[in-house]
Amino acid sequence: MKTSVTIKLGLGIATALSLSACAGGMSGGATSGSGQSLVTQFPVETAILNIYTKSRSESLVANIGNQTATADIKVTPKGNLRFNNKTVQGAEVNTINKVNGQVTDQSVAINYFTLNPLTFYGFTDSKGQYSTATQTSAIPKMANIGASRLLIKEDVYSDNSMRQKVGTYHQSWSLSRDSNTTAWFCIDTTDNLLASQPREGTSSECYKINARGDILASKVTLTPPSGNINNAIVFNSR
Repeated sequence: MKTSVTIKLGLGIATALSLSACAGGMSGGATSGSGQSLVTQFPVETAILNIYTKSRSESLVANIGNQTATADIKVTPKGNLRFNNKTVQGAEVNTINKVNGQVTDQSVAINYFTLNPLTFYGFTDSKGQYSTATQTSAIPKMANIGASRLLIKEDVYSDNSMRQKVGTYHQSWSLSRDSNTTAWFCIDTTDNLLASQPREGTSSECYKINARGDILASKVTLTPPSGNINNAIVFNSR
């Protein structure tokens, strides 16, 4: 999956985010001591659909020293498309990055996927990059708190000729407790695994979800490569 926020802060990490619509889900489990229902399962598939395929927009902000960095993201479904000789659906992610109110970068990417079951195949972007994704596990309808799984292996090429590979990444998901009724659903992306390419650092996109899979808040953590003296940068929704 293409994440879409490109933060030009010396990290070179591309990150994606979005805020959701709503969808159906279910809760399970016990009742807490306060009488509030304790949700133990959350709708992972619905959360991913809300994050990556539904129409939505979000603004993220991070304070870095005396600078304020923002990422404004708009996701727009594109309907049926062709990608890599397959009939798929697409969702466009338009991202505008600013530092202290000045635009530093703008990018447009399209993620390609099919439904039933939800499967991602790759992305294209306005910089010419072309990726092919191999989904390594099925996305579950529901998952328990504490669950995690490797999701995608993605190869990124400089263009659609696929002659020059510029990156290989793994993406995994995890689900952790936030409160009795909410959880943090995170998508973690590894550093570039190609030894011939510069290290980029890792990214973690986390979304606070409820028992219906609605996205209540989000945060993105960009961590520089090992040995880099810079600290991790955290963007929060506003």
